[in-house]
Amino acid sequence: MPHTNETPAATLPRDLTAGLVVFLVALPLCLGVALASNAPLLSGVLAGIVGGLVVGVLSGSHTSVSGPAAGLTAVVAAQIASLGSFQTFLLAVVVAGLIQIALGVARAGFVAAFVPSGVIKGLLAAIGVILILKQLPHVVGHDPDPEGDMSFEQPDRQNTFSELFETLGDIHPGAAAIGLLSVALLVVWDRTKALKKSPVPAPLVVVLLGVGLSEFFRRLGAPWLVEPSHLVQVPVAETLAGVLDFLQPPDFAQWRNPAVYTAALTLTAVASLETLLNLEAVDKLDPRRRVSPPSRELLAQGVGNVASGLIGGLPVTSVIVRSSVNINAGARTRVSAIFHGVLLVVSVALLPTVLNLIPLSCLAAILLVTGVKLASPALVLQMWRAGKYQFAPFAITVAAIVLTDLLVGVLIGLAVSTSFILWSSFRRPVRKVVEKHLSGEVIRIELANQVSFLNRAALFRVLDEVPRGGRVLLDASHTDYIDPDVLDLLREFDEQTGPARGVEVSLVGFRHKYQLGDRILFVDHSTRDLQEAVTPAQVLQILKDGNERFRTGRRLTRDLGRQVGATASGQHPLAAILSCIDSRTPAELIFDLGVGDVFSVRLAGNVTSRKALGSIEYACAVAGAKLVVVIGHTRCGAVTAAVDLAAAGKSAAEATGCEHLDHVVEDVQRVTDRAACLAATHLPAAEKAAFVDGVARQNVARGVHEVVEHSRTLERLVKEGRVAVVGAMYDVATGGITFLPEAEIGPAGVLA
Repeated sequence: MPHTNETPAATLPRDLTAGLVVFLVALPLCLGVALASNAPLLSGVLAGIVGGLVVGVLSGSHTSVSGPAAGLTAVVAAQIASLGSFQTFLLAVVVAGLIQIALGVARAGFVAAFVPSGVIKGLLAAIGVILILKQLPHVVGHDPDPEGDMSFEQPDRQNTFSELFETLGDIHPGAAAIGLLSVALLVVWDRTKALKKSPVPAPLVVVLLGVGLSEFFRRLGAPWLVEPSHLVQVPVAETLAGVLDFLQPPDFAQWRNPAVYTAALTLTAVASLETLLNLEAVDKLDPRRRVSPPSRELLAQGVGNVASGLIGGLPVTSVIVRSSVNINAGARTRVSAIFHGVLLVVSVALLPTVLNLIPLSCLAAILLVTGVKLASPALVLQMWRAGKYQFAPFAITVAAIVLTDLLVGVLIGLAVSTSFILWSSFRRPVRKVVEKHLSGEVIRIELANQVSFLNRAALFRVLDEVPRGGRVLLDASHTDYIDPDVLDLLREFDEQTGPARGVEVSLVGFRHKYQLGDRILFVDHSTRDLQEAVTPAQVLQILKDGNERFRTGRRLTRDLGRQVGATASGQHPLAAILSCIDSRTPAELIFDLGVGDVFSVRLAGNVTSRKALGSIEYACAVAGAKLVVVIGHTRCGAVTAAVDLAAAGKSAAEATGCEHLDHVVEDVQRVTDRAACLAATHLPAAEKAAFVDGVARQNVARGVHEVVEHSRTLERLVKEGRVAVVGAMYDVATGGITFLPEAEIGPAGVLA
């Protein structure tokens, strides 16, 4: 969806409804994370409030939602046990927040840019798979474990798969009916255009449906009765003032305890990494493709953790589950995250008994459908088509996160992705290409972007394979870093090993700090000696090889600036090329040539006028060119105009107002007749194009004849064998050149 400049008034309704949906999903997750972390239940809700009201206001992300994270449960539980009290742990949370603020100010968020896209997409898909696996039991009413637990190993000593098997014997009819109907409603809603565009979000309808069915089943009684264990459970204070009794301040008396700072550093590392990874993932889900500032996010999370620790809340991070629900609910700005925090405050203070009527199974249905969208088959297929170096880290990241937890899985994915990069660099630190320049073969060794000490052995092997008396071009044009050991190897080859073997070493592209300046020792342009030594047949082969390089994208490495200087005092071109003025047929490019290699004569329709012949005579008789090429091309505008004008019986001046264009058109029309042109105008488009290309080909054959027949100078040079004249057709669609055979042109000056 393209970015639109929507006003706050226009986005507010969608943001408020999205915030409501996120609140409904976040509430049980906050409670579940607190329970799984062995912390007071309300500490999870307090962290959710801070994630909405504090981080939501300070964050630069439009769609990210922060709160207590399931990925931190193991770390939090371990640190609470290690520090001995929850209030001492709260002090560690405050210190961790201060460290995050410092990291944000120092702009340390840049590390997020180094996470490979395969790992980020693997994170998204893994969260989707986990949501599917973890929420399936809750959808059918199996609710013994915390709603917020996302790790493979659960606090109740079950794991993701054993929980699924246990679900088969513990399906609650009422909760299952609510959950399955909720899933069906969400699917139908998403596939019905009118409902999908409705301002009422489907998850809100699902919650209302769940509450209504729960009340209906309560009247039916067992076995349909949905018991409190299958409903949301918010702590209920006896009075409004009693809510404040849930708050716990940190134990500042423990500020000298070294274990507090160890715990704070651990929380900082884990929470910051999880936040940055989730932020990258959320930006990829954002339909408007907005980019969130990572350093600002660290600062916002730091302030949030300080606030959460001061009031008795758990650590906060950006949370991918809440964020993806937020995006799927249609959130436009961070107002939705802030509003979800407001609703959490209201729920704890004023509406705990109302919220405790919501069945967990309808909330699980919302998460389940969100998981299906995250782990879509289309994403898996996209990564598969990207190749093994993208798919392997993606697949391993998914498996690792599902079978461990988010942080461990991401670290495994990063390790695998890094190993693939190192392996690729180790196997192919250089690209070796044999280039056929005018003066002979040159081995171009193109260094990789990063050349580490791991590449030294492979580079040594490539240099050792250079034959004695050969020519080598060491190309570092695309290289940002060269390890000192590798640099020593290159210097030794340049100064000692290469010269001892008679190898001519040229250098290009090395950074100034490496003290290896550009040096080209081989000749990569036409010289007098080369021009005198080659035959017309050899020049033709040079042109054929050049077009093959152009067509396949393997153009030679040339220093055009050096060629300008080398040819400033004189020119010794190998060929004269008569081609059309068409912008798609520049001779130097389509034959992969350099400065000073050919004369180029260009006329509309590549016709052979007296002035063109004079230019070609000079090229061959005076400047020494060995070959004349008359080259036409497919889809030629001049030839098409000649055919259309012949069919219409009009002159070019009448049709276009160009008073001299008839000289070109009439020359082209000499190879066809009006009847054939008239018949061609009634052909289908493809057949007419083929007819025009045929006329262009005949025009080239006529041009080859006229070059020899109308110039006694060129005729003499051809008879003496000093010059040859050939015809060719260039295909503007493929970039390939076909040379016309002798049978099509005749014997005059044509090479076999």
